[in-house]
Amino acid sequence: MPWLLSSQVDSPSVCPSRHQCERTAFSFYCAVRDRLPVWLLEDMRHMEVFCWDGGHPRAFLPSEALLYALVHDHQDYARYLLGRYSVSALRAPPCNFCCRECVGAPHLSVAVRYDRVPILSMMAEALKACDTQSEWQDYLDRCGGCSHMADSGKTAVQLAVELSRPDCLLLLLAGGAQPDGLDAALQRLISSGAAERRHAQRCLDFLLLFLPGPPVLRRLQDEPQRWQSLLGNEVFSWLCGLAPPPLLLQALRCLARSGPDQIATLPAFLLPHGWL
Repeated sequence: MPWLLSSQVDSPSVCPSRHQCERTAFSFYCAVRDRLPVWLLEDMRHMEVFCWDGGHPRAFLPSEALLYALVHDHQDYARYLLGRYSVSALRAPPCNFCCRECVGAPHLSVAVRYDRVPILSMMAEALKACDTQSEWQDYLDRCGGCSHMADSGKTAVQLAVELSRPDCLLLLLAGGAQPDGLDAALQRLISSGAAERRHAQRCLDFLLLFLPGPPVLRRLQDEPQRWQSLLGNEVFSWLCGLAPPPLLLQALRCLARSGPDQIATLPAFLLPHGWL
């Protein structure tokens, strides 16, 4: 139902109202939710739908469309947006709540929260188009977004640990994100129920694979017997700075850093949740 071209937005006589923008924005949301073909979604985004931004209508940005694709797991649309717009599709869009541009990485947070592993893998690949390696690593380590958002103040790695998303965590760490959150991973391990403990254990294992060295953790010193039984003697001694890292840990660390797919090729007895 095309009724207005994006090029006509600047014309006051045909400028859509806020109500019209909200109505067409919802139609776009539903279209992505229903996973309509990519060509149709792009036609809608360029010709039919607008969002209300600071008192003015404007066309949806590729980064906003990518957020919709993440929420509804429209992998074909996400692949198109990342292939067509590359890193620019990952820019934080303006915040409708505070009417300013976010400075975080909301796409990473949404991908982790909804456990969109295939799209997160596409995003990690798209980040390689950054000018420098430090630029994409900086993006991976950004927090979720504006202060009023649920995931503000948390990096994607911290969120993956908090929600026990091991597959997302491995992708982020292999992409160059900082392995923060070991203390939270230990807390998650002991507070999780039986159904979630395996995922929490895998998150802890992946963090161990990417740690540059053992951090100082107060909880290990306060309850040494408890953590020694949970982690095993070798890993516990390494984290406490009493021994070098186990040889198997060092070997798996080299394998994990060569790419997340390498872990999947390991035999069952060497999978991360079983080797400690």
